Amino acid sequence: QVQVVESGGGLVQAGGSLRVSCTVSGGRFSRYATGWFRQAPGKEREFVAHISWSGDTNYADSVKGRFTISRDNVANTVYLQMNSLKPEDTAVYYCFVNDAAFSYWGQGTQVTVSS
Repeated sequence: QVQVVESGGGLVQAGGSLRVSCTVSGGRFSRYATGWFRQAPGKEREFVAHISWSGDTNYADSVKGRFTISRDNVANTVYLQMNSLKPEDTAVYYCFVNDAAFSYWGQGTQVTVSS
């Protein structure tokens, strides 16, 4: 049973930085593609960033140049470093993990950026 747990959210001022983490247990993390979505109040969940098992990355246009996704296959963890944060980045950030057949999701971590 794959379990996905996010951590590291919080409150930060605009222009600040925050790093959220996602630790995966119960599977072969190094073989998984993984990444982040987010959902702001009243909006649909949207893609943020993705990293393949081999380390290839891609980002939503809205976060390119500000956010960096990385993974540690020893710690079974994926990170999202968020810099130059804006109030519109306020959302619940969800981690996902894809194996060959399923997608697994965490419960989310709240990120709030004050203006």
